[in-house]
Amino acid sequence: MSVAQKAGPAGAAGAVRLRPPRNAVHRRAITMWTTRSAVGYGLVALVFVALAVFVDGAGTVFAVLAFLTVLAGACYAIVVPRWRYGVHRWEVTEDAVYTSSGWLWHQYRVAPMSRIQTVDTMRGPFYQLFKLSAVTVTTASAMGPLRIDGLDEEFARDLVEKLNRVTQTTPGDAT
Repeated sequence: MSVAQKAGPAGAAGAVRLRPPRNAVHRRAITMWTTRSAVGYGLVALVFVALAVFVDGAGTVFAVLAFLTVLAGACYAIVVPRWRYGVHRWEVTEDAVYTSSGWLWHQYRVAPMSRIQTVDTMRGPFYQLFKLSAVTVTTASAMGPLRIDGLDEEFARDLVEKLNRVTQTTPGDAT
């Protein structure tokens, strides 16, 4: 039995098939992910610079660590957000929510509407700055929730409302 067959029924419409989703996240997600990683690596580099200045006898070691942190952060900020944008996909149909994520190991997930328990949004400081949201779809799966990261905030709000309406009218006990 294939993974797609194990996904089970989706109401009277038939089985939900595991497949790659079609939609990309919003392009502003690249800028958000780049900024977030640059700020994170930048803060670590600043700590190393402060230690280089204030710790007697270890200035050179901390200066090298600061340089290496900036170098690693620049590489990460240039490569990873674009790679992530190329891999992360999502789709909502009448029967299911599909997501694709991962770096080296790609993960495709499907949540039939009848299995969805909750739908939430998350908007941290970087999300708010770039007018983006993350949508989390929680099911009874041991794999945990499905997450769609980097949607336009207004679109995400509409999507959550739609998913809540659809799951309220979908037969099943969400277990």
